Amino acid sequence: MELVCTGGVLEDGRFIRLYPIDYRYKPYAEWYRKYQWIEIEIEKNAKDPRPESFRQTHGTRITVLGQPLPAGGSWAERRRYVLARGVSTMCDLQTDSQKVRSLGIIKPRKVRDLVVENVAGEWPEKWKTLFQQQDLFGPDRKPLEKVPYKFSYVYDCESPTCRGHKMMIEDWEVGQLYRAMRDKYESESIAVDKVKQKLLDQMCAPDRDTYFYTGTVLKHDTWILLGVFWPKHIK
Repeated sequence: MELVCTGGVLEDGRFIRLYPIDYRYKPYAEWYRKYQWIEIEIEKNAKDPRPESFRQTHGTRITVLGQPLPAGGSWAERRRYVLARGVSTMCDLQTDSQKVRSLGIIKPRKVRDLVVENVAGEWPEKWKTLFQQQDLFGPDRKPLEKVPYKFSYVYDCESPTCRGHKMMIEDWEVGQLYRAMRDKYESESIAVDKVKQKLLDQMCAPDRDTYFYTGTVLKHDTWILLGVFWPKHIK
């Protein structure tokens, strides 16, 4: 079964992680979008010691509530919840055990670069075997293409002693952007340039009040970037 991890916030601004979610195989009525409220019955994920990690209670459904929160010039309604509990520095987060805190939002003091690196263009053989087994004994699987690049921000956080960070961004929207641009221009190199243009030149532009969503990888106890919050500066 293909499973995804969803990060979100509660109404009081606390971060929450929902895993596993078989998103692409749920009924369309249960598909939710970014910055959209949902109602879901959850329980603590007993296999995940991180305090923010919960799972959908077996046999329950997801209820999608209205439209995604509007953006507007400064994303005021989104700010109300995303920044409700303030921000951290990456240097501080890295000193915490993931059993204490494993999700957060940080504000980069300076974004220096977006690094693009080649990775294997195919899934590992053991994963291919697992996919084939799922095809044989489960419902039809939707093809899942692997992006042959990884994208990492190089930045300084707001800690006064920060010596810089290089962190991979693990966001499905980045992969989808790459695939869309590759198909449109029929060129991997142009697709990579378009991703850099979006993530660096637009999301981190001088007129943007940029923040990074961040969280840990349970197995490795390391922090990665999960997405970007990039409203315009408030005048």
